[in-house]
Amino acid sequence: MQTESKMWRRYLMWFAHEHIDFRHAEMQSIISLLNIPVRYVEKPCVQKPYCIVEMPTEDCVRKIASRSVLLKNCIELWARANTVSQLHVNLKNSLKNSTGSWVNGEKDKDGVSNTCLCPKELIELSCPLKKSFKIEVETFCKHYSMKEKVSKIETFSYLPFEGPVKLKNPDVTLAYLEFYGVDPNDVPDEPYDVFFGKWIADGQRDLIQVHSLKKRQFIGNTSMDAQLAIIMANQAQVKLGDMVLDPFVGSGSLLVAAAHFGAYVWGSDIDYMMLHARTRPTRVGQKIRTKEESIRGNMRQYGTESRYLDVVVSDFSLHNWRSDLKFDAIITDPPYGVREPTEKIGIERENYTLSEEHMANHVPSKVEYGLGHIYSDLLNFAATHLEMGRRLVCWYPLVREEYQESQLPSHPCLKLVANSEQVLSKLAARRLLTYEKILDDVPNMPVDPNAGVHNFREKYFTMGETTRRERKEKRAEEVAAYLARKLESTRYDLT
Repeated sequence: MQTESKMWRRYLMWFAHEHIDFRHAEMQSIISLLNIPVRYVEKPCVQKPYCIVEMPTEDCVRKIASRSVLLKNCIELWARANTVSQLHVNLKNSLKNSTGSWVNGEKDKDGVSNTCLCPKELIELSCPLKKSFKIEVETFCKHYSMKEKVSKIETFSYLPFEGPVKLKNPDVTLAYLEFYGVDPNDVPDEPYDVFFGKWIADGQRDLIQVHSLKKRQFIGNTSMDAQLAIIMANQAQVKLGDMVLDPFVGSGSLLVAAAHFGAYVWGSDIDYMMLHARTRPTRVGQKIRTKEESIRGNMRQYGTESRYLDVVVSDFSLHNWRSDLKFDAIITDPPYGVREPTEKIGIERENYTLSEEHMANHVPSKVEYGLGHIYSDLLNFAATHLEMGRRLVCWYPLVREEYQESQLPSHPCLKLVANSEQVLSKLAARRLLTYEKILDDVPNMPVDPNAGVHNFREKYFTMGETTRRERKEKRAEEVAAYLARKLESTRYDLT
């Protein structure tokens, strides 16, 4: 065994089991934003709902937890093992570890040590005579009854806690966690990993309900899920006083998330009816929209109206922003042409001239705005209007079997720093792309003719028709086979 030369506290970061592919990207964005020094004890793994890190102070952990929506809670780790018996051995030996540092055992091929001993000072600091405490039991992929949980808790009777047990608002909350893998159909008899330590902080999971679309005044057909909107704001590293733009704002879900973290928010969209809340209501049973329904109304609902700058009706392909205007972040979900059309101002007829008598009340016609052109314009806009070192976060739709990272939108001024997949169906997905501005003064890049996003709408509906046809054919074959068996059975009975 070897002793750590410098004492950093060790923490278990326990995540919620959803949006798995986004965990590391959100965590790294928050760590970078807050400039927190972190050492990974074990390499993060998407198959595990946790990671073990070391940080210099408890305050660092609390800062991360104050931002992350995918983080469930943070535990100051006292012991970990791959068997329950070994966990108790490690915890008892930790009570004898007077080195003032972690003592690490030999690591296996995955870089995991099963015999790490925390310094006894960590435990003793939480054990004053007058401090109340409780122990919570949490399992992943397995359920325990209350009686079984109490039985687990009683096995820790050797810990030097002399204060009273207090189940509500104790001074110290201890946590015992068991990990049984991620497959609910193949749960082992014994856990793969077990942990014990002191609870430090919870993540921001409560924000999911606070910002839920079910409770929001104004929503549309494509309003972004509250949790995903907060993840986007975190990956854009939105902070107090930033100016944030959503150029395809829709009903403003992304502005709500950005304003929550203290940003001043702008939005633009070509859809006049949506920006003025005059579209058909989305909620079932609602006939007309109320006067309170608007993007400003949403801001007022969440107490962030003072951070709402405005939204403007604008064609992004012909935007009218000043060339020297800079934003701290751009977060957006461009239309894909599936539930909302991809449109820009234009006419399909060549050499068309509008007569003067129709000029005053003319409403410009629209033409298709190809996805390839949308993303080309978006990256060129970000390269010009982002502050140096700041971020563009956007969704990118694709056919899963055609995905190639080399076909993702790119620009010399922008570096792709995160790329996470959200599966939409068996055949389609979208990826959350995070770009960081690294260069300035590079001319606009043309549309990439090889971009995988071309013809996404056509492919999406073609795949849907193919899938429905396959289901009908399969159903017809099953019915035919059933009738054939029935007929054969009838003939047998007659003979």
